[in-house]
Amino acid sequence: MDINEKIKELLESHSVILFMKGSPDFPQCGFSGQTVRALEASNAKYHFINILEEPELREALKIYSNWPTYPQLYVSGELVGGCDIVMSLYQQGELVKLLAAAEGVN
Repeated sequence: MDINEKIKELLESHSVILFMKGSPDFPQCGFSGQTVRALEASNAKYHFINILEEPELREALKIYSNWPTYPQLYVSGELVGGCDIVMSLYQQGELVKLLAAAEGVN
């Protein structure tokens, strides 16, 4: 399986997935930490991938998404964006709605 097929499989297998630096319990950058806090505050059900442990995926996803930075949040296979966008959606009350539409809330 090539790396783009792996990305597609991951996006199809998880309605909400966060590609981040570190893990939700131990984020390795402030932006990943902020994004996790917004998801947790929204009662999100999500899968995460620590891109620091998968360098090939880390580089390929930047090209696949045309988004150069991490974290990257996907909902229903579509890129939502990075930390700034997630935080804005959270503050506007839209993140919960987006997650609920994808059955991504507890």
